[in-house]
Amino acid sequence: MERASGRDREVRTTCPYCGVGCGVVATVAADGAVSVRGDADHPANRGRLCSKGSALAETLVPDGRLLHPEIDGQRVGWDAALDAVARRFSDTIATHGPESVAFYVSGQLLTEDYYAANKLMKGFIGSANIDTNSRLCMASSVVGHKRGLGADAVPGTYEDFECADLVVLVGSNLAWCHPVLNQRLLAARAERGTRIVVVDPRRTDCVDAADRHLALKAGTDAVLFNGLLVYLDDHGHRDAGFVAAHADGAEEALAAARADAPDVATVARRCGVTEAEVAAFYAEFAATGRVVTVYSQGVNQSSQGSDTVNAILNVHFLTGRIGRPGCGPFSVTGQPNAMGGREVGGLANQLAAHMGFTAEEVERVGRFWKAPCIADRPGLKAVDLFRAIEDGTVKAVWIMATNPAVSMPDAGRIRRALERCDTVVVSDCIRDTDTGRLAHIRLPAMGWSEKDGTVTNSDRTISRQRAFRDGAGEARADWWIVTQVARRMGFAGAFPYESAADLFREHAALSAFENDGARAFDIGALTGLDDAGYEALAPFPWPWRAGEEPKMRLFGDGRFFTAGGRARMLPITAKPMPRSLPDGALLLNTGRLRDQWHTMTRTGLSPRLSAHVPEPRLDIHPADAAARGLAAGGLARIVTGTGEALARVRLTDAQGEGTMFLPMHWTDRFTGACVVGRLIDDEAVDPLSGQPDLKRMPAAVQPWRPDWTAFLLTRHPLEPGHGGYWARRAVAGGHLVEMAGIGAIPEIGGWLPGLDPAGAAVEYRDGARGSLRMAWLEGDRLEACLFVAADGRLPPRGWLAGLLEAGGLDDGARSGLLAGRAPGAQADEGRIVCACFSVGINRLMGAIRDGRLTSVAEIGAALKAGTNCGSCVPELKEVLRHAHRHEVA
Repeated sequence: MERASGRDREVRTTCPYCGVGCGVVATVAADGAVSVRGDADHPANRGRLCSKGSALAETLVPDGRLLHPEIDGQRVGWDAALDAVARRFSDTIATHGPESVAFYVSGQLLTEDYYAANKLMKGFIGSANIDTNSRLCMASSVVGHKRGLGADAVPGTYEDFECADLVVLVGSNLAWCHPVLNQRLLAARAERGTRIVVVDPRRTDCVDAADRHLALKAGTDAVLFNGLLVYLDDHGHRDAGFVAAHADGAEEALAAARADAPDVATVARRCGVTEAEVAAFYAEFAATGRVVTVYSQGVNQSSQGSDTVNAILNVHFLTGRIGRPGCGPFSVTGQPNAMGGREVGGLANQLAAHMGFTAEEVERVGRFWKAPCIADRPGLKAVDLFRAIEDGTVKAVWIMATNPAVSMPDAGRIRRALERCDTVVVSDCIRDTDTGRLAHIRLPAMGWSEKDGTVTNSDRTISRQRAFRDGAGEARADWWIVTQVARRMGFAGAFPYESAADLFREHAALSAFENDGARAFDIGALTGLDDAGYEALAPFPWPWRAGEEPKMRLFGDGRFFTAGGRARMLPITAKPMPRSLPDGALLLNTGRLRDQWHTMTRTGLSPRLSAHVPEPRLDIHPADAAARGLAAGGLARIVTGTGEALARVRLTDAQGEGTMFLPMHWTDRFTGACVVGRLIDDEAVDPLSGQPDLKRMPAAVQPWRPDWTAFLLTRHPLEPGHGGYWARRAVAGGHLVEMAGIGAIPEIGGWLPGLDPAGAAVEYRDGARGSLRMAWLEGDRLEACLFVAADGRLPPRGWLAGLLEAGGLDDGARSGLLAGRAPGAQADEGRIVCACFSVGINRLMGAIRDGRLTSVAEIGAALKAGTNCGSCVPELKEVLRHAHRHEVA
């Protein structure tokens, strides 16, 4: 939907980050400049955006884009590239059969892209070897929902967060991973006193506003909810009417729960919390009629994730707390279109449109598609798919909009597999990714702002993602690329699409095809939508059946999508740790940061998003650090059975003893040695969902003590070649690379590619002290500067980084360059705390001191920090506490 405002053009679209699915209004000025704001009319965010969404315009830069098709690194035309993909896949299938090829796709794709890829693979190639990176985040939730509810369908809506009297966050760092949804919850708390309980081994920022925190042992959520089921039944909180009329399996589920978690004492012992904490939580849950249980990756990314989901569903079924305002289990999706991908059948164990592989369903979809060789059994899930590539069973793979060489567990194995694979095709909007470096054929895909289609968020709301810029270079929509390959493979009649709207109409028609209400997903009301209607389509929840209105909340009538129409309560027994923990090892947990996304191909372009946690950071409890000789701000070497990494140490008692936390975002493009996927093995996998356990990897950690440290500021990204530690981040005008190494300081030529030591305009070297400072100029413009010190004493980066953004150096800046400081007094911003308004720790501390600020509200009035998305508010509170403690001392 587009609107002209003066000479500006406004387009309503949807954010490409998490599963909240926030509406965005993009304004394109006459000169092409883009600005963004939250869409006040969108039901997901009502005008709010988080730090990442607020910075979207900053990421719309040409840097790093894949602009043209390539074969073996050489630019080719589209016809040559598409012919090559079609020929290689067709030849492989002809020689080795349809099971010898695979697609690995992504929750970053739009639904129309997903639909085309799924149809080609399952309907016309004849294999179900198409899986998605949603396997890493939502697969266990899908299994739990299908077993308990009969469908992969979130029961409630975001409004339930605002109607509930109690919200329980289980393995969900809502404050960082879904900030806008967290702000809606906090607003409800302020307005009507909603109580919040956090169930999480870490003291995340969610705990700041919580009434209760259960810091249970990692992986014991199923025990906690089994115990809750027993408690509710023993204390008379069973909704006997609901269970009798609408649920099966109650007695079996209770019997298993009693055997597993018979009483509060057992639960407390197994979960590692006190009996008083467990009893208080159980009593509060029992006494509160309106309860929403929100869960995310802490539940899903586990070798028993599916069972944990069903343990949560069981307590809602027993109490009848589902299908009513403010009640129900709520799975918060990780990606912007993970649900849309599942709607079309993007997982290997799905067929299409919420249909599986029964003979009846295969026949129905085959008839609708007129598919000659439709897949009739599930394909390989992600872990097994890449193992099949490694052993040569799968000989050609097409990877779309994802970076498995980083994000998959045992990333070293993934890279070896792709290196051995006969044909690797990568469709991406970024050229130089860890996975792209392993591709034989690269296809330039459109990115956000260029592509057009739909996405589905966590509460089943389908929204339009609209284009408002032309594609970069020769980039094309993913659905177009798939369609062109399908035609060249001989399937032109089944792939006649000329627009995303064509695909959407077929997708809607399939959802309603022979659907008598037995399938939850049905948007048949939109089958006849014309192009103008598609362009103007407003956000809506599914199902939207023909002749009916869209349905926001499911199961209010007590009817479920199981064969008998009743909810299923399942007997759940909590499982032990999937991996043994050697003496001295800690449990490594992985996850997201507040201001970053996946592998940083987009967020890594933004200087302000890169400034909050500028380097790979290992969070560890002070006691564990002391026992291992680790110091705050030092470097640590983390070692597991599959790999190792280097990261900066942060001491925090928010991390439980015996555990560590390392963010997932860094790649070989941004750091020398901290791809978290290399640390996690792929042996611990949920047997039902195929989802890997990414939260409980045994790891050893020890100090890594460099002989020298350094940093480089440069206009162009580079990857140091010294083999030690380095981490790169964006700054205004260029890049900042932090480095450290063992042994002698390397020679510049082999260490820093692209920098000629003979071309340095100014240089200072003190061999005795192990100090080196160099600067490269072009005229009066700074191109790069390098600072190296054996004693670790390096100047602040702020002023120097600002010189990259400057048009040219004046005499004062030139004279202060090698000293690393401005001639006059100049404040250094320091580490960024508030990304929305670029407020750093030094400015924040100065304002608190000089203005005698005592509250977050006063900080907001003085600096604006904390007044947009609110994600930094817990950190602002911690800074205030620290400042006041220091003042008292």
